Amino acid sequence: MKTGHPFIKALKKPIAVCGHFRYNVHYEETIVFLERTVIVLDKKEADTRPDGSERYYLVREDILPEALVKTVHAKELLARGEVKTIHEAVEQVELSRSAFYKYKDGIFPLSKLERERIVTISMDLEHRSGILSRVLAMIAGLEGNVLTIHQTIPLQGVANVVISVETSLMIETVVTMLERLRNQDGVSRAVLVGQG
Repeated sequence: MKTGHPFIKALKKPIAVCGHFRYNVHYEETIVFLERTVIVLDKKEADTRPDGSERYYLVREDILPEALVKTVHAKELLARGEVKTIHEAVEQVELSRSAFYKYKDGIFPLSKLERERIVTISMDLEHRSGILSRVLAMIAGLEGNVLTIHQTIPLQGVANVVISVETSLMIETVVTMLERLRNQDGVSRAVLVGQG
C-alpha cells in the first residue's frame, strides 16, 4: 500500500491533543515518527467588563514574562534620559522592538500608577498603647494624607485597622510605605487591599 511518502506505510491518526498542539503518529514497520501540528486558536478579545471598562491586575515582577519586565526597564531608561531612542533602549535591555511596541502601553510600574491615588491598607496591630498613633505619625511623615480609619475591637491582643491614604503628595512609594509599616513596632501585618 503506497501512501505518497516513502517512509510512511500506514495511516496518519491523531494520538493526543495537549494544549495548543495535536500530535500525530506515522508507522513504518518498527519506526514511529511524531509530528506536531500547531492548532491556531482564534484571538481572544480584550478582557473587558460588561460595561466596557478594562480590567487591571497587580502582579509580582518575578512571575511576569521576561518580555514584560524588559519593556518596563526600557521605558525607565527612556524616562530617565539614559538613552535617547527606543532603538537604544531595547538594544540595551536585549528586547525586540516589536515586543516593546506590543507591551509598552499595557504595563506600568506600581510607583507610576500610585501617584494621585487613594490606597487602602489593612493592618493587624498589637493591642498596646501608642501603636496606632505611631503608625499614623509615620504615614504623615511620608506626606501621606490619612482619610479614613476603621478599627475593630481587639481580640486576643490584636486589632485589625483599615486605613485609606491619599498618596499624591507622598515622598516615597506605596511599596516603601508598606515595608516601613511592616517593620514598625507592634505591626504584625500590613497589606495593600485596594487603590483607586
